[in-house]
Parts: sequence; structure tokens; C-alpha cells
Amino acid sequence: MPGLALPAAKPPRYAASDKEAAMNRPASSDTILGMLADALSRMAAAVDRWAPPAVEAPDFAAAEAFIWNAAQKKLDPVAKVNRVEMMLLKGIDRMRDTLVENTERFAKGLPANNALLWGARGMGKSSLVKAVHASINAQTKNLKLIEIHREDIESLPILMNLLRSSKDRFIVFCDDLSFDGDDTSYKSLKAVLEGGIEGRPDNVILYATSNRRHLLAREMVENERSTAINPGEAVEEKVSLSDRFGLWLGFHRCSQDEYLAMVNGYVAHFKIPIEAEQLRREALEWSTTRGSRSGRVAWQFVQDLAGRLGVKLT
Repeated sequence: MPGLALPAAKPPRYAASDKEAAMNRPASSDTILGMLADALSRMAAAVDRWAPPAVEAPDFAAAEAFIWNAAQKKLDPVAKVNRVEMMLLKGIDRMRDTLVENTERFAKGLPANNALLWGARGMGKSSLVKAVHASINAQTKNLKLIEIHREDIESLPILMNLLRSSKDRFIVFCDDLSFDGDDTSYKSLKAVLEGGIEGRPDNVILYATSNRRHLLAREMVENERSTAINPGEAVEEKVSLSDRFGLWLGFHRCSQDEYLAMVNGYVAHFKIPIEAEQLRREALEWSTTRGSRSGRVAWQFVQDLAGRLGVKLT
């Protein structure tokens, strides 16, 4: 119709920009693979941060003795072992000869037993283990001493795996071993001794010292009896731990003559100048004030005596 203006064309309801169009376009397979690879890399990095550190391969040539560092899962070399010479250990001849024979067999690759040294405090249990190791290793040069702390017993299987493939032979030593209360770490030791699938490696033997013959406090045994459904079996499971040690060596309180023999042995070895009668009198007085006689008390007396007389114990 003349003079009538037509309405302007309406713009499209939605006009996508080039950027929006690109975003809506399906991603190519290369892009998806790249994104997946990036995500997997981030996940792997996160796992590495949380994963425990790899167990360090030990350098057994670094020392003749080591301490098991359970927190870092490695063996720390001991530059100088704190030990007493075999000849100075008095009053324990039978136990000494038995342990020496057992250790000699083990060092030669022959069958030998795990050993439990139990009994009175201060009678040279741990000193004997260290002295026997030094004596045998001086001959064989392939016998290492490894100390594991009582609280690290649960990590014993990890330590066994570290030692299993070595050409050296190892005495794994735990001083003052015992279990109290609800402690269940004894199960790790029990499995390594004999009960596990792998057991202990052929190149490892375990020596432990304890003041308790069955490694358990009396109240712990009584508690098991009173709370278990089958008291006999519950107690037997824990008491049987000490049975896994094939060799039991009992250390008992020494007599007065044995105590004086220990003192005289130390005094003669370190050449401490003192009259025999004075030495006897002072040594007995020292033991009386301590309320006991033992190798440890004898050594403590000799340290005091040497200090007073200006003699170095080297």
C-alpha cells in the first residue's frame, strides 16, 4: 500500500559468538587425551607426596653393628659398640660357652637356635651378646649385630626383608624385651620366629634379653585368665612366645664370691693400684649400699674406684 512502511526484520533470537561456538563444539580426541594425561599427572604427583619413602638399601660394609631406625626404615651404623671384653664376664661361664657355641654354628651357616637370655638384672645378659658377637666376628668377618628397640618390634618383618638377600649373617638383638597390658606387637615377633609364612631368613638369628622368662608381666597373664572365654588358650598364646626361642639361658643373682671375682677381674685388667683387703672391704660396702650384687654393681664400683684413684678405664 502506498506510503505504508514495512516493519523492520527482527534479529535472530540467539546469535552465538565465535568464542561461544568454539566452546560448544565437541572436543577432539587429542584434546580429551591431553586433559586426561594432565589429570593423571597431578594425581600421580599427589600420590608420590603421600607415599612412604622408598626403603634405602643398607651399606653393610659401613660398620659391624647397626641400630634399626624404624621411623625412617633404615639401618644406622654404630661407629663404636659399647661392649665389655669376654674375659671380664665372670660367673656366667656355662651361659657364655653355650651362646658362643650356638653363635659359631650360625656364623658357619649351620643350624642354630634363637636365644632368650632371661633372669636377674645386671648379670651381663646384653654384655654377653655383644661380647660373643665381637669374638665370633673377629674370626669370620661376616657377622653383623643389629639392635632393634622393644617399641619397634612391629616393624621386624620390614627389617627381615632388608636382610634376607644379603650375603652377610646377622644377629638381630633386642634388649629388655617384654610385653605389658594390651600390647599386641608380640604377634610380629611370634610370626618371624616360626609362625609366619616366610619366617626368619636363613642368614638371621634373634637374640633377646629379658627379666621375665615368659616375656609377660604376671598381671598380664592373670588378666588374660580372668577375661578370656577360654582362659587356658588365651594365656597359652602369649606364653608360647618364649617357646619360640629354642635356646633359654637363665641368669641368676650372683654370690658374694662371684661378685668379688668380678671386681678383682676388672681391677686386674685395668691395673688399678689397691691393696687386696681394702678392695674387698670397699667392694662389699658398695654392694651393701646398693642392696644387691651383680656384674653391673661390680662395674659401677670399679668406675667409682678408678675415678677416685685417677685411673683411666681404657
